[in-house]
Amino acid sequence: MAAWQPRRVEKMVVAPKLSNRPANHPAAQALEAAGIHPLLSRLWAARGVMRASDTLLKWSALIPPTELTHGEHAAKVLADALQAKKRLLIIADYDCDGATACAVGLRALRSMGAIVDFLVPNRFETGYGLSPAVVDLAVEHPAGKPDILITVDNGIASVDGVQAARLAGMDVVITDHHLPGDTLPDALAIVNPNQPGCGFPSKNLAGVGVIFYLMLALRAELRKRGVYPADGGPRLDNLADLVALGTVADVVKLDANNRLLVTQGLQKMRSGRMQAGLRALFAVAAREPGQASAFDLGFALGPRINAAGRLADMSLGINCLTTDDEGVALQLARELDGMNHERRAIETTMREEALAALEAAAPTIGATVCVYNPDWHQGVVGLVASRLKETYWRPTLAFARSDAGELRGSGRSIPDVHLRDVLDLVSKRHPGIILKFGGHAMAAGLTLREDAYDTFISGFDLAVKELSGKDSFEPIIETDGSLETGYANAEVAGLLQQQVWGAGFPAPIFRDTFHVRQQRLLKDKHLKLNLERGHQRFDAIWFNHADMLPEHIDVAYRLDQNVWNGMVTAQLIIEYACAAQG
Repeated sequence: MAAWQPRRVEKMVVAPKLSNRPANHPAAQALEAAGIHPLLSRLWAARGVMRASDTLLKWSALIPPTELTHGEHAAKVLADALQAKKRLLIIADYDCDGATACAVGLRALRSMGAIVDFLVPNRFETGYGLSPAVVDLAVEHPAGKPDILITVDNGIASVDGVQAARLAGMDVVITDHHLPGDTLPDALAIVNPNQPGCGFPSKNLAGVGVIFYLMLALRAELRKRGVYPADGGPRLDNLADLVALGTVADVVKLDANNRLLVTQGLQKMRSGRMQAGLRALFAVAAREPGQASAFDLGFALGPRINAAGRLADMSLGINCLTTDDEGVALQLARELDGMNHERRAIETTMREEALAALEAAAPTIGATVCVYNPDWHQGVVGLVASRLKETYWRPTLAFARSDAGELRGSGRSIPDVHLRDVLDLVSKRHPGIILKFGGHAMAAGLTLREDAYDTFISGFDLAVKELSGKDSFEPIIETDGSLETGYANAEVAGLLQQQVWGAGFPAPIFRDTFHVRQQRLLKDKHLKLNLERGHQRFDAIWFNHADMLPEHIDVAYRLDQNVWNGMVTAQLIIEYACAAQG
């Protein structure tokens, strides 16, 4: 086998390729015939929506909880525990999905009379999930030793942790959405749409979605037992704002069922009916909940919750989401906001250090990018990997050193490469160098022996080449083609903003040719333009792009609203532009 040779890559200079998303005219016509706006019909059909029923985003269209394997069994276990006054403890995760899942579980169980508290692992001390070390903490919990542990957004890989819990006299109910390994934990019940044999139609539930479903099943079980009337019990739809936040923040695929959950949550926020913590997070992020969008959840609220888990203790985020005191919520949200600013500063420094290292001698860049600095913050390496992935458009891993002398890595990938599969291949070819790993196609984490770093990066690069069949990758911006002139206005921009877009259901990007009438720089880094197409003029902006453009350009853009002095106009947000051909 030839020795692995890293290539020198100065910067990401490969221009993205523009492609048009394939249209589905029959489906678009069927949707339009059902009364859906013609543009939405075209956009939705191109994203796989085949029938008008797939656009029903009301609770009545939710996939029933009875279709989730072990859901009813787990509900009976919890109903028995509630009636026996057993002590429950939720084992949370330290990201936004885990925090919202914990908040949903706490709020729902307490509303049904449960004795329940929570414990969230510390990223830097006990690691991820229900480990034996976390079990030891649970036994000594200040609220008392629990009878049953309930995992949220984790647990499917906690074979040793569940065994330790049972030896310590505690039962375990697992709720998770991650892919299982070859061996399942010996838990009382496992509720996970991705476990073997589960026929749940949506495999894309986030962790918060899974616990929400279990709470629906628990309420149904308590109704059967006569605890509540047939249509009685707590209003669990009041937790939809938390479900929406965790679902969007975890970047799970927004299939029809997830879009329903997110839509219901956004409607709660827009009407002002939300948890005190979410209202406070909107305030510190200077966002207007009356205009709440999935973008706000993913890029304003989610990062502030995540900052607690990255830099300190996610208990702060969970407390923000579970308090009903508006003043306390605002105080906690301000602390989270401060942490987020600190996180961004640390991330910027680390990214600059990583880029400098990559541009120095002997960079470790091939089909992949790997960076390591023993002084980096473990909680931010994933964000550094994400930024470098965007810069170099390669699967990227960033590593920091733990107190135990191991390397903690976090990775981000591109559509051509399934990151977890790559790590699995490396672990089999080089037994023992990866101490543990997990994740999915686009993101993964691992712990590595420090002395195995060089072996790992060469093996990682080779595995990516073999599994993808490529040693270089080209970024692609998939567009929805030309925007019909009749829809290029502020009203349609508002209509698009009201919809739920995100992972697996991307926001529309249009592609047209424009005449550049004016252009100037804002703050020395943003290009502000006035563009003309036919008889229409548009203001446009290309963020973080300072190079002037030629007179005629081919543009990939998003249609947005610009509000100024009470006037609402259409504005184009440029994703990419180049000289027009011909």
